[in-house]
Amino acid sequence: MSTNISKQKREDLLAKIKEIRTFISAAPQDENTGNLLSYLSELEKDVNGKKYGLVFEEHREEIDEVLDTHTPVLTEDEDLFIDNGGQMNFLIEGDNLASLKLLEKTHKGKIDLIYIDPPYNTLKEGFTYSDTLVDKNDTFRHSKWMSFMQQRLLIAKELLSTKGVIFISLDDNEISALRIMCDEIFGYQNFVANIIWEKKFSPQNDAKWLSDSHDHILLYAKNKEQWHPNLLSRTEEMNSRYSNPDNDPRGPWTSSDFTVKTASEAYMYPIETPSGRVVTPTASRSWVTSEENYKALKADNRIWFGEKGSNVPRIKTFLSEVQQGTVCKTIWYRTEVGDTQEGTRDLKTVFGKAGAFTNPKPVRLIERVLDIASKDNSIILDFFAGSGTSGHAVLKYNFNNAGSNRRFILCTNNENNICRDVTYERIKRVIDKEGYEASLKYYKVDYIPICERMYYEYADELLRHIRELVELENGVNFTNNAEIAIVLTEDELEDFISNIEDFSKCKKLYMGHDLLPTEEQEQAISSHEIEINIIPDYYYKDLQEG
Repeated sequence: MSTNISKQKREDLLAKIKEIRTFISAAPQDENTGNLLSYLSELEKDVNGKKYGLVFEEHREEIDEVLDTHTPVLTEDEDLFIDNGGQMNFLIEGDNLASLKLLEKTHKGKIDLIYIDPPYNTLKEGFTYSDTLVDKNDTFRHSKWMSFMQQRLLIAKELLSTKGVIFISLDDNEISALRIMCDEIFGYQNFVANIIWEKKFSPQNDAKWLSDSHDHILLYAKNKEQWHPNLLSRTEEMNSRYSNPDNDPRGPWTSSDFTVKTASEAYMYPIETPSGRVVTPTASRSWVTSEENYKALKADNRIWFGEKGSNVPRIKTFLSEVQQGTVCKTIWYRTEVGDTQEGTRDLKTVFGKAGAFTNPKPVRLIERVLDIASKDNSIILDFFAGSGTSGHAVLKYNFNNAGSNRRFILCTNNENNICRDVTYERIKRVIDKEGYEASLKYYKVDYIPICERMYYEYADELLRHIRELVELENGVNFTNNAEIAIVLTEDELEDFISNIEDFSKCKKLYMGHDLLPTEEQEQAISSHEIEINIIPDYYYKDLQEG
């Protein structure tokens, strides 16, 4: 029988605290004794705190200071709008914590698939925290990274739909800590797999210990009981294992062992082959089924004795009867999904030169993620978008798969102009070069000061950025689009209805939640059969609460 030593120590401490509280309570009461009793309550809370899990020093980022005094909003860079039909996709430039807080308003519970490739916190490169590169000598290097990830993953969980999943690429530096953190955030019961990706083929001969040839991809579900991966399509190699040497009208087949590693006496009967040879299982094995079932299988031409009819019997399995797809394995080989060199080549093909981004993921890797974890109308989010591989993969996937209407939301900062010069430029060039039918809106995160201001003092500023949130949530475009319109104030509604030309073309109207059209206005909208969508009040409430 095991003894919980930590529990005993905790109970001893609590008993001592109780004695101290009894002593203080019996003493003359004043302000000091009240404070001491309050301190004891805080100590009790700490002693009764986390029993198991990840412990790290929590740190604040520079963006936390900004968000304390400002509310984030989106502003479109209309010069970068790509209007090429198809699904409307979005690229958001800015700190991804602010972007995620905005997505909480528009996409809570709506994202089917999140793939992220966060900074790996390596000894070689560190990672940028509060606009400062964290180096290997920073005592709190790991705690800063965990604080950084925790804030973002907590929001990511809220964004996932009930059948949503998240894939997180990582190397060995933080995999153990991140696994524990994800168990806490998503629930250990929602852990699906730790996928091993073969990222390199050639060994590193200059490696100090072992040659690093793989990365990890952690996979968690919002609710594992409600999410099931798609099967992977069968490959030509898999199908090539089936043939039809006896010209069976049921088509190609393969054969498998008709014995099992048991010694069931009832299944030890003799079998005579077509050549006249009699075979029986060995002492440690038996046939897989009874003699009666064997005779039925033989009569149905499902037993194979080899071309000469003298081999040990084997059972036939027809290609037409097997599952037309395979369950994805947890080891992903470079030959199947590409490696880092392929990722570099993918990017070089787009830009015509190397060096645009360090270690980009190959498009085929993200296509595998899309294969097993997305549906035709899924929204895919990548809030560490980097070079834009996720967006590129979604565009290619839609092009190659009839009926696929997947769309993406990418978020990344603009450090060294990466968002504008690499992420956006890649998507633009891919659409142009490959002729993909897809559109893209480019938003920037801006901030409106709210500290020491009443809501009514900055409400008008916020209203100017509601349009972007509506576009983002609904995947639509208001710019130069006569079929949809948005009105947020009574004056805008009046102007909209009085503009006969635009009003007559409109099919859908997004209206502020607090607008009350007059009876005449309602009749005019109804007579034109314009669909009304009320903008959710939480757009305003969340903004109002900061």
